[in-house]
Amino acid sequence: MSHISQQKNGQPPDKLALLHPTDRFVKRHIGPQGEQVAQMLETVDARAADGALTLTALVNEAVPDVIRMEGELALPEADSESEVLAELRGLAMRNKLYRSFIGMGYYATVTPPVIQRNILENPGWYTQYTPYQAEIAQGRLQALLNFQTMVSDLTGVALANASMLDEATAAAEGMTLCLRAQGRRSTANTFFVSELCHPQTIAVVQTRAEALGIAVVVGDHREYQFEDDLFGVLVQYPATDGAVYDYEPFIERAHEGGALAVVASDLLALTLLRPPGEFGADVVVGNSQRFGVPMGYGGPHAAFMATHDEYARQLPGRLVGVSVDRMGAPALRLALQTREQHIRRERATSNICTAQVLLAIMASMYAVYHGPRGLEQIASRVRLLTEILAHGLEQLGYDVGDAPRFDTLKVSGGPHSADMLMERALANNVNLRRFEDDAVGVSLDEATTNEQVYLLLEIFGADDGQLANQFSLEKLARQVSTDYEAPFARTSDYLTHPVFNSHHSETEMLRYISSLQERDLSLAFSMIPLGSCTMKLNATAEMAPVTWPEFAHLHPFVPREQAEGYLLLFERLERWLAEITGFAATSLQPNAGSQGEYTGLLVIRAYHQSRGASHRDVCLIPSSAHGTNPASAVMAGMKVVVVACDDDGNVDIDDLRKKAEKHSQNLAALMVTYPSTHGVFETGIREICNIVHEHGGQVYLDGANMNALVGLAQPGDFGADVCHLNLHKTFTIPHGGGGPGMGPICVAEHLAPFLPGHPVVPGVGGAQAIGAVSAAPWGSAGILPIPYAYIRLMGADGLTEATRIAILNANYIAARLEPHYPVLYKGQNGRVAHECIIDLRPLRDSAGIEVDDVAKRLMDYGFHAPTMSFPVPGTLMIEPTESESKSELDRFCNALISIRDEIRAVEDGRADAENNPLKWAPHTAPMLAQAEWNHPYSREEAAFPADWVRERKFWPAVARIDNVYGDRNLFCICLPTEDYEEMDVPEALIPA
Repeated sequence: MSHISQQKNGQPPDKLALLHPTDRFVKRHIGPQGEQVAQMLETVDARAADGALTLTALVNEAVPDVIRMEGELALPEADSESEVLAELRGLAMRNKLYRSFIGMGYYATVTPPVIQRNILENPGWYTQYTPYQAEIAQGRLQALLNFQTMVSDLTGVALANASMLDEATAAAEGMTLCLRAQGRRSTANTFFVSELCHPQTIAVVQTRAEALGIAVVVGDHREYQFEDDLFGVLVQYPATDGAVYDYEPFIERAHEGGALAVVASDLLALTLLRPPGEFGADVVVGNSQRFGVPMGYGGPHAAFMATHDEYARQLPGRLVGVSVDRMGAPALRLALQTREQHIRRERATSNICTAQVLLAIMASMYAVYHGPRGLEQIASRVRLLTEILAHGLEQLGYDVGDAPRFDTLKVSGGPHSADMLMERALANNVNLRRFEDDAVGVSLDEATTNEQVYLLLEIFGADDGQLANQFSLEKLARQVSTDYEAPFARTSDYLTHPVFNSHHSETEMLRYISSLQERDLSLAFSMIPLGSCTMKLNATAEMAPVTWPEFAHLHPFVPREQAEGYLLLFERLERWLAEITGFAATSLQPNAGSQGEYTGLLVIRAYHQSRGASHRDVCLIPSSAHGTNPASAVMAGMKVVVVACDDDGNVDIDDLRKKAEKHSQNLAALMVTYPSTHGVFETGIREICNIVHEHGGQVYLDGANMNALVGLAQPGDFGADVCHLNLHKTFTIPHGGGGPGMGPICVAEHLAPFLPGHPVVPGVGGAQAIGAVSAAPWGSAGILPIPYAYIRLMGADGLTEATRIAILNANYIAARLEPHYPVLYKGQNGRVAHECIIDLRPLRDSAGIEVDDVAKRLMDYGFHAPTMSFPVPGTLMIEPTESESKSELDRFCNALISIRDEIRAVEDGRADAENNPLKWAPHTAPMLAQAEWNHPYSREEAAFPADWVRERKFWPAVARIDNVYGDRNLFCICLPTEDYEEMDVPEALIPA
């Protein structure tokens, strides 16, 4: 703790402390320091047990003794920022950056620097929250609408969502969409998967299907005999071996039998190839990675999913739609499925509550920057180089097949065996793909150079003379044809909207990106105090390694010896996370918190099966649980039984005991969030775990609130068997406006054998591994340097101190707000955990003010609202995190107190019940610029309700949005200009 404590003003520095580097991270990460902590404790001191309250005493009052860990975490001592960056640089240099032509859905790409610097590396974009408060998220929503439009145009399918986790899980979601579309009375239960799909996609689909009892048939689509109970088919276009097939007859046969067709496709190829929507696809999935997003050893990337309007309510994930605000101006917001898990729970379309927003924005900006002609030029060059290589290989005696292709060749025969070719490639620092039938694969991409094509020809046996004469690229280019014949050639237009045809110079692109950023509130402007979401500092030192080439440009399926740095990083991170949670082993494969839930339950399921207890399929879930919990349980093939909560928000232990006894023979698991979703430490957690274990079940702990436990308590110690961690919450991977996320699971020793494996990379997972749950073996590996850096920068002491300050900050806010708003739930000794819930429901009766009114009014003060109406309708759940300083906490509290005064004015009759600042919030600049002001309060009161707002104002881009209009008039692509004109909207309000 010596390096965490701060020197008091006026005292000379400690000479021994000066022996350490001065760029210590803990003091930069944790907001309250020294005197601030003392002042905050004085505010919280009202209920101190004896004497002045200390931070240690507060933590002891808040955190039950029954869960407290003994000793300290066994983690490396914290190092300085420069030391940790040097350590990560050393790990990065242990990765061998060979040139990979492996393909399989992952390709080298060129990230335009204007996009890398101004989006990927820009905290104004990567620290945004999910756009649930749409009025202050219009820039990001516009970028996501561009993404949806891009996907819809290129796939030829009307409705696309705002991204998926990866291509393989998108294909699995496509399968379940096909099943849901059959209706409840259908008995169809077979899903066909082409053997020409990527192997990781086949594996993830099989994992999903097995838990749901779906029969998956993998085979040749040209020979498949359609079965009576078929509900869907999946094909790859182009196929994993590069061949381009005409799937229209096959899909017509599927439709004749009542089945739907899912096509996994490639967006770049679709600039030249006939889009799947034109040959009958019902669902199109794929990955936008090659649109400017680095491979990152597997992720994160923005996958996509598109379908027809008739399946809009079956479409999983987020969907951005166009609506109008109260002034009649067009406005964007999330449509239909927004947070549906919290409403429909076990009947939700999917457990996915996140997306890959930051990466979807990068991909969409790539399309905006290049435009349709630029994308076509990139694709045409890839196709030309592929045909040149194919022609040269044929002259060398190899067979490359005669089917049309885009970027991939499957090469067999010829003077060298597949094994010899793989050896020759590695000797030249090149990676090829090895097929099982003595063939190799070569996939070209945007980054392929002419010199690399010559190198490939040399690897396959061309000598210097041939390379200089016979295989001159100019000569070969004249000999090959790059035109596709019918029915393969694309004839339809795409990306015709002005947004894709207006920003092709860097100057225009920079201004476009900046204009959208200005319409979005992020942590770069103010705190985002969302309960259950942990919006803490994403430090620059942690983010920097993500874009280093040795981490960013590695293909996920390179030989393991080329990824030595990554593997060391994984091994250490897995060990540290296991230590922090008190478990034995970790899997980094789940690439979202919801995927972690699903994976943890699959591991529990496999454990029961290994013991001959396949009948154990009942999952107990408290009524207060995150909505993804029951949705994940259903995906894992379990039956949900709800356990009641008591009046204090705790699990009703008597009801739990009754439900556990009733389902004792079939009990598989309990899912419990700890601390609870009500923001308190439940003292009965050990008893809860014991009850479940007594009846043969396992305890799954939702680690969303791990920010209140790190260094103080370990789930593996107080009774849990498995938990997932939201690395994008507790361990500082940024939200990115709604993604990327990472949700690894930590498990007890008896569950370690069942951690997920992978079909392409050997040695992943446990000895009795369940199937793959993500496309890449270590999920979104490219962002794992962030939590690695966080843990190394903080050390055991720093992590523990962060938890203590998070608890202090939450209790400070509760103490400041309680005289004005009831604090709904408290734990032992009247303390909250790392978050608190304030109750706004009485305001509905006293003043007609809804929780939404308060949320919108906070925008006028420059703040994002806390979590609204979860877990209790009509409340705000506030989580300040440890990163926010006392001054920022005070500014936020003062805003809520000021809003309470505005509400009192309504209660006292001093303000109109309908025409008041809350009901009309947020107030935009165009609203204030109107000639007429038909409000009894002043324009100044509307826009500048506090002094600090006058000094630094964030203007909401649109007025309050009409959500009902948007759902009734579903429109999810960029609006044509004439549609804006029909709305009679001032030109200044029309999005660029």
